[in-house]
Amino acid sequence: MKDVLAVGIGGFLGCIARYLVSVLFVRLFDEPTFPFATLTVNVVGCLLIGWLGTLAESAQLISPPMQLFLIVGFLGGFTTYSAFGYQTLTLVQDGHSLTAFLNIAAHIIFGFGAVWLGALIAKQF
Repeated sequence: MKDVLAVGIGGFLGCIARYLVSVLFVRLFDEPTFPFATLTVNVVGCLLIGWLGTLAESAQLISPPMQLFLIVGFLGGFTTYSAFGYQTLTLVQDGHSLTAFLNIAAHIIFGFGAVWLGALIAKQF
């Protein structure tokens, strides 16, 4: 039951953090045509999962319950690949195929790069 609570509380906090990033981007960019908030949370989430996952596996600095809280819960709630998919489909349906392609490419390139960078940073400890 403790594991379920750890994931649930982490997910709750991750969802709130994701929402706050979205609010920030709406305030910074009046009606952005590119989904920067989604890209940002996905890249930051990839960076954090690369860092935390490496710390958990190689350095064993994160306990299993904390891994559930941070990686499964918080980062699971924080990243938004379902929103990414929907926003990309909407871009295509609205006739913005190039922007949709750039959105896909940016998520793949920056997301993978962020996971790699997070793992590299963790290995420096």
